Amino acid sequence: MIILVMGVSGSGKSTVGAALAKALGAEFLEADTFHSPQNIAKMSAGIPLDDSDRWPWLDAIGAALDRSVLENRSVVLACSALKQSYRERLLPPGRRDGKVIFLQGGADLIADRMNGRSGHYMPPTLLPSQLATLEPPKDAIVIDIAQGPEAILKEILATLPR
Repeated sequence: MIILVMGVSGSGKSTVGAALAKALGAEFLEADTFHSPQNIAKMSAGIPLDDSDRWPWLDAIGAALDRSVLENRSVVLACSALKQSYRERLLPPGRRDGKVIFLQGGADLIADRMNGRSGHYMPPTLLPSQLATLEPPKDAIVIDIAQGPEAILKEILATLPR
Protein backbone atom coordinates (compact mmCIF):
# COMPACT_ATOMS: atom_id res chain seq x y z
CA MET A 1 0.00 0.00 0.00
CA ILE A 2 1.16 3.49 -0.85
CA ILE A 3 -0.26 6.51 0.92
CA LEU A 4 0.43 9.85 -0.75
CA VAL A 5 0.23 12.79 1.66
CA MET A 6 -0.08 15.81 -0.61
CA GLY A 7 -0.59 19.57 -0.49
CA VAL A 8 1.21 22.81 -1.11
CA SER A 9 4.48 23.65 0.61
CA GLY A 10 3.89 24.46 4.26
CA SER A 11 0.76 22.30 4.61
CA GLY A 12 2.49 19.84 6.94
CA LYS A 13 3.13 16.94 4.56
CA SER A 14 6.49 15.98 6.05
CA THR A 15 5.39 16.20 9.68
CA VAL A 16 2.14 14.33 9.12
CA GLY A 17 3.66 11.85 6.67
CA ALA A 18 6.48 10.86 9.02
CA ALA A 19 4.05 10.44 11.93
CA LEU A 20 1.67 8.41 9.75
CA ALA A 21 4.47 6.13 8.55
CA LYS A 22 5.56 5.54 12.12
CA ALA A 23 1.99 4.77 13.24
CA LEU A 24 1.53 2.31 10.37
CA GLY A 25 5.00 0.76 10.55
CA ALA A 26 5.56 1.85 6.96
CA GLU A 27 8.54 3.28 5.11
CA PHE A 28 8.56 7.09 4.84
CA LEU A 29 9.65 8.83 1.65
CA GLU A 30 10.16 12.60 1.58
CA ALA A 31 9.76 13.84 -2.00
CA ASP A 32 11.94 16.87 -1.33
CA THR A 33 14.98 14.58 -1.07
CA PHE A 34 14.50 13.56 -4.71
CA HIS A 35 14.85 17.09 -6.13
CA SER A 36 17.90 17.77 -8.27
CA PRO A 37 20.39 20.40 -7.12
CA GLN A 38 19.16 22.53 -10.05
CA ASN A 39 15.54 22.37 -8.82
CA ILE A 40 16.60 23.27 -5.28
CA ALA A 41 18.67 26.21 -6.56
CA LYS A 42 15.77 27.41 -8.68
CA MET A 43 13.28 27.28 -5.80
CA SER A 44 15.80 28.82 -3.38
CA ALA A 45 16.07 31.75 -5.80
CA GLY A 46 12.28 32.16 -5.70
CA ILE A 47 11.72 30.75 -9.19
CA PRO A 48 8.78 28.34 -9.48
CA LEU A 49 9.35 24.94 -11.04
CA ASP A 50 7.59 24.06 -14.27
CA ASP A 51 6.59 20.67 -15.63
CA SER A 52 9.95 20.12 -17.34
CA ASP A 53 11.58 20.48 -13.90
CA ARG A 54 9.06 18.22 -12.21
CA TRP A 55 8.90 15.21 -14.57
CA PRO A 56 12.41 13.86 -13.78
CA TRP A 57 11.74 14.47 -10.07
CA LEU A 58 8.46 12.55 -10.22
CA ASP A 59 10.12 9.73 -12.18
CA ALA A 60 12.82 9.41 -9.49
CA ILE A 61 10.12 9.17 -6.82
CA GLY A 62 8.25 6.63 -8.95
CA ALA A 63 11.37 4.47 -9.18
CA ALA A 64 11.64 4.50 -5.38
CA LEU A 65 7.97 3.55 -5.11
CA ASP A 66 8.54 0.68 -7.56
CA ARG A 67 11.38 -0.65 -5.37
CA SER A 68 9.13 -0.54 -2.33
CA VAL A 69 6.31 -2.32 -4.16
CA LEU A 70 8.72 -5.01 -5.43
CA GLU A 71 9.92 -5.54 -1.86
CA ASN A 72 6.30 -5.66 -0.62
CA ARG A 73 6.77 -2.66 1.71
CA SER A 74 4.07 -0.17 2.62
CA VAL A 75 5.07 3.43 1.98
CA VAL A 76 3.92 6.86 3.08
CA LEU A 77 5.07 9.48 0.58
CA ALA A 78 5.06 13.19 1.43
CA CYS A 79 4.88 15.00 -1.91
CA SER A 80 3.21 18.16 -3.15
CA ALA A 81 1.75 16.31 -6.18
CA LEU A 82 -0.07 19.50 -7.12
CA LYS A 83 -1.58 18.37 -10.43
CA GLN A 84 -3.69 15.34 -11.27
CA SER A 85 -1.12 14.36 -13.92
CA TYR A 86 1.59 14.30 -11.22
CA ARG A 87 -0.54 12.08 -8.99
CA GLU A 88 -1.19 9.76 -11.93
CA ARG A 89 2.56 9.63 -12.57
CA LEU A 90 3.13 8.57 -8.96
CA LEU A 91 0.12 6.25 -8.70
CA PRO A 92 -0.56 5.01 -12.24
CA PRO A 93 -3.84 3.08 -12.38
CA GLY A 94 -3.22 -0.66 -12.43
CA ARG A 95 0.46 -0.31 -11.53
CA ARG A 96 0.60 1.03 -7.98
CA ASP A 97 -2.21 0.82 -5.43
CA GLY A 98 -2.54 3.91 -3.31
CA LYS A 99 -4.56 6.30 -1.22
CA VAL A 100 -4.29 10.08 -1.44
CA ILE A 101 -4.48 12.30 1.64
CA PHE A 102 -4.91 15.99 0.74
CA LEU A 103 -3.79 18.42 3.44
CA GLN A 104 -5.84 21.52 2.72
CA GLY A 105 -5.75 24.92 4.38
CA GLY A 106 -6.09 28.63 3.84
CA ALA A 107 -3.34 30.64 2.22
CA ASP A 108 -2.85 32.86 5.29
CA LEU A 109 -2.38 29.88 7.62
CA ILE A 110 0.07 28.22 5.24
CA ALA A 111 2.01 31.46 4.71
CA ASP A 112 2.30 31.88 8.49
CA ARG A 113 3.67 28.35 8.78
CA MET A 114 6.13 28.90 5.95
CA ASN A 115 7.32 32.14 7.54
CA GLY A 116 7.84 30.35 10.84
CA ARG A 117 10.00 27.50 9.60
CA SER A 118 13.73 27.57 9.09
CA GLY A 119 16.13 25.59 6.97
CA HIS A 120 13.76 24.92 4.06
CA TYR A 121 14.70 26.04 0.56
CA MET A 122 11.11 26.88 -0.46
CA PRO A 123 10.55 30.59 0.26
CA PRO A 124 7.06 31.82 1.21
CA THR A 125 7.08 33.97 -1.96
CA LEU A 126 6.47 30.78 -3.98
CA LEU A 127 3.20 29.95 -2.18
CA PRO A 128 1.03 31.87 -4.71
CA SER A 129 2.53 29.85 -7.60
CA GLN A 130 1.89 26.60 -5.68
CA LEU A 131 -1.72 27.58 -5.05
CA ALA A 132 -2.15 28.55 -8.71
CA THR A 133 -0.77 25.18 -9.85
CA LEU A 134 -2.82 23.14 -7.36
CA GLU A 135 -5.54 20.95 -8.85
CA PRO A 136 -7.43 19.64 -5.82
CA PRO A 137 -7.87 15.89 -6.09
CA LYS A 138 -11.33 14.46 -6.59
CA ASP A 139 -10.56 11.07 -5.07
CA ALA A 140 -8.74 11.96 -1.86
CA ILE A 141 -9.29 12.02 1.85
CA VAL A 142 -9.35 15.77 2.52
CA ILE A 143 -7.98 16.93 5.88
CA ASP A 144 -8.24 20.48 7.24
CA ILE A 145 -4.79 21.55 8.45
CA ALA A 146 -6.13 24.16 10.88
CA GLN A 147 -5.93 21.46 13.56
CA GLY A 148 -2.63 20.28 15.03
CA PRO A 149 -0.54 17.38 13.68
CA GLU A 150 -1.76 14.94 16.35
CA ALA A 151 -5.43 15.61 15.50
CA ILE A 152 -4.66 15.35 11.78
CA LEU A 153 -2.94 12.00 12.31
CA LYS A 154 -5.87 10.71 14.38
CA GLU A 155 -8.33 11.79 11.66
CA ILE A 156 -6.30 10.11 8.92
CA LEU A 157 -5.96 6.87 10.86
CA ALA A 158 -9.74 6.84 11.46
CA THR A 159 -10.44 7.18 7.72
CA LEU A 160 -7.98 4.58 6.43
CA PRO A 161 -9.25 1.06 5.81
CA ARG A 162 -7.88 -1.48 8.24
